[in-house]
Amino acid sequence: MSDETEVKRIRGTGWKSVYDTLRNEILALTLPPGQLLDEMSLAERFDMSRSPVREALIRLGAEELVVTLSNRSTIVAPIEVATFPKYVEALDIAQRMNTRLAAALRTDTDLKLIAKREKAFATAVKTGNHLAMSEANKEFHMAIAYAGKNQYLASFYDKLLSQGQRMLHLHFEYLERTHEGYLLTDEHSLMLEAIRDKNVDLADELAHAHTRQFQDNFINFMRENYTTDVPLGPARAAE
Repeated sequence: MSDETEVKRIRGTGWKSVYDTLRNEILALTLPPGQLLDEMSLAERFDMSRSPVREALIRLGAEELVVTLSNRSTIVAPIEVATFPKYVEALDIAQRMNTRLAAALRTDTDLKLIAKREKAFATAVKTGNHLAMSEANKEFHMAIAYAGKNQYLASFYDKLLSQGQRMLHLHFEYLERTHEGYLLTDEHSLMLEAIRDKNVDLADELAHAHTRQFQDNFINFMRENYTTDVPLGPARAAE
């Protein structure tokens, strides 16, 4: 690699390649919760200086995917099962409100985008690629949020969906093992139809059921796999 190339990468988008790679590995659980992320080791891995690596870690920290400890070392953020019931509570409210608003306010243009995202998710499910599935799932739900025309609720929902992507991977594993993966695509299809029909109450009901399905399956996964080495913290039943 030439010095000129290195300078251009650092001044431009050098951090972006590190960010994208680490983000994908964290979301896919290739980098497990609690994994130490050493700047020097990462700099050697990506063949660049520590500055873009540090920038990438800062941005991952802003998304709460990594945590800086008191000794200034950085680790992949733990998945805190103890706070899962409160997370689901917030997700349920955000999901229901955004879906209700979408059913009430969606335009034909909004509907086309939601339908496009619904098809993209169904395609991702067929690949069995959990990262592609979680990204497509988020895009589907955010298309619904944008149709609701409330940027504050959409922003809150976006943050919750991002925080839940790793848990969604475990949810996918459970559905694949129990052969209930069809539930995901069917529920998305029903939500799309409710929004298309502008049936606000049904959209609300489906959004709530969608959250509960995620909650129940995640808890079942944790009960079956509690001997995992992943530091998840103490589990407790959802409220």
